[in-house]
Amino acid sequence: MRHSARLKEMVPRALLLAALWGGLVLAGCGSSPMAATPPQAPEVGTITVAPERIVLTTELPGRTSPFLVAEIRPQVNGLIQKRLFEEGSDIKEGQVLYEIDPASFQAALNNANAALGKAQAYLPSIRSRASRYEELLADKAVSQQDYDDAAAALKQAEADIEYWKASVETARIQLGYTHITAPISGRIGKSSVTTGAIVTAYQPVALATIQQLNPIYLDVPQSTSEMLRLKRRLEEGLLKSNGKNHSKVSIIMEDGTAYPLEGTFQFRDITVDPTTGSVLLRVIVPNPEGFLLPGMFVRAVLKEGENTQAILVPQQSVSRDPKGNPVALVVDEAGKVGQRKLVLDRAIEDRWLVAEGLAAGDRVIVEGIQKIRPGMTVKSVPINDGREKGAGPGAATQPAPKSN
Repeated sequence: MRHSARLKEMVPRALLLAALWGGLVLAGCGSSPMAATPPQAPEVGTITVAPERIVLTTELPGRTSPFLVAEIRPQVNGLIQKRLFEEGSDIKEGQVLYEIDPASFQAALNNANAALGKAQAYLPSIRSRASRYEELLADKAVSQQDYDDAAAALKQAEADIEYWKASVETARIQLGYTHITAPISGRIGKSSVTTGAIVTAYQPVALATIQQLNPIYLDVPQSTSEMLRLKRRLEEGLLKSNGKNHSKVSIIMEDGTAYPLEGTFQFRDITVDPTTGSVLLRVIVPNPEGFLLPGMFVRAVLKEGENTQAILVPQQSVSRDPKGNPVALVVDEAGKVGQRKLVLDRAIEDRWLVAEGLAAGDRVIVEGIQKIRPGMTVKSVPINDGREKGAGPGAATQPAPKSN
């Protein structure tokens, strides 16, 4: 009896297990079509490369220097009686800066004037004697020797007059040098002497220095390799000169702020500095407010030229291969990913200027690079890089070394 009771309890359990197993088998059979569906292609964000017109610039360091410099030195020996300027003030050309004691020079001028007057006083008498001797010589009243002596005395008197005239002029010039004047207009620095100091003519130490600061020079060294590269690109037609604007130079101050006025490129030196391998570029910068001072370190933004077919891509779209070469991933018409080796020219804001490796119409992957690899099939989704088409030309603010 007990055995048949256990049998009755086991039969329903077996039926329940069989039903559950059948349901699982059916569920597995029902899901097999879904497992066989191929995975969807990953989506990537792309931009289509289009040529742009940009003005390329080079940013180089430089230092300012005065437009004109005059070191004030005495031209005569003497004692400084007065200093007639304030240190650090603006000076006009011809303004008296120092006065040297003129007493001895005034005496020398008076002496020369007196000697000149004495020589001029003797001249009429000597000239009259020479004239009479010439008449008497015709009548044989005087000897030839007497006439020759009278003619020689006349020439000597005339020479003495010319000599003392020159002496008077020299003394007048020396007296004028006792007033030391400014040869140029500009700003004067500190004085190296005070009232009562003894100075000597053309002494090695300047009494003061005047510098003209408006306009002011900016001297910028440029490497010869960069100069040759720019010349070659212009000759090959990769860059075009943009006329008068090509000579305009923007200035960036030491603290990163922009100087409000543009400078003008003046000339390039003809000699290469053998220690640095660079040539000097000179720029004239307006400085009406005197904001720029000599010796300041600034950066000059020089315009190289205009590139009308520039290829620019976002920096996040460019990566590096194991050898360190820049590469970018592109999507072809079939939706397959390919890898392009690039040659980069420089960074322009948040984009790279591509010299080689990309052409107009290429679709460059910008987003989703981490989940794909070359050869995969992807779904390209165009994205907006934040720049409106037809925007104005860009400008490179910082040169980047060319990558191969």
